[in-house]
Amino acid sequence: MKWIRQYISTERGFFEIFISGEGIPVCITHNYSEFNETGDAFAEKFTDNHKVILVNLRETGNSAKATEPYQLSMIEAVLDLEEIRKELGYKKWSFAGHSTGGMIGVLYGIHFSNSLKSLILVGTSAREYTLSSKDCIYNSKHPKNQRMIELLSLLKSGTLTEIEKEKLTEERTKLSLYNPNKYDEYFSFNIKKEMSTKRLDFFNRELSIYDVTRQLDKITTNTLIICGRYDVQCPIQYSIEMSQLIPNNKLVIFEESNHYPFLEEKEKFKNSILSI
Repeated sequence: MKWIRQYISTERGFFEIFISGEGIPVCITHNYSEFNETGDAFAEKFTDNHKVILVNLRETGNSAKATEPYQLSMIEAVLDLEEIRKELGYKKWSFAGHSTGGMIGVLYGIHFSNSLKSLILVGTSAREYTLSSKDCIYNSKHPKNQRMIELLSLLKSGTLTEIEKEKLTEERTKLSLYNPNKYDEYFSFNIKKEMSTKRLDFFNRELSIYDVTRQLDKITTNTLIICGRYDVQCPIQYSIEMSQLIPNNKLVIFEESNHYPFLEEKEKFKNSILSI
């Protein structure tokens, strides 16, 4: 899959984006991933029927730097995305987000539903999920929590060789798969992403006060909520909660998926996103 790099200059700064596919425009991003021309596994599932605009947020890739810490917040990301939409000339576009990208999507829907044709939220939450659920792998009571925390710490160290990084990333990802033995099948593509430690560190602080559940009724655009039945990162209870509080939504549960339904049940995923 070929992704074309573009640079967008807005009133809020300079942003690097990657474009692929044809059709309805859909914006995709993640809170702390750094994208490049190799693309993104989640974003690629939309390119058959959408023109995907994959955005490097502030402090990722070649996008603008943050001059103040608050510029790394999720609401600031939403404001930046709105300026990118305007600069690209779209009256409306869709937004799709997985995991922390979905959390940005929740805020986007709350504050700018009028800018969205539709909203797709995958494996995500509208409130803090690590302390409130022992089913979350980031909760200290989860049996695999200690190893997950160790892996994250090692990956943030900045002292790893590429081979060491790949090995640890594989182990970390397997903790969030319904069938870890299928890792090589799911991740056979040549996608190379980096992680912004600045954005991740800020997110970990912001997450402690994140709770927008009482504002979910402000999301007026058509919303599709997808979650794996066995998601250990953003457990399914949080998707069910969003479905109960967002006015116009459809919830699809993937019975043989953990945190990556777009890979673990990819045909079902592709069919689901066609419905919105």
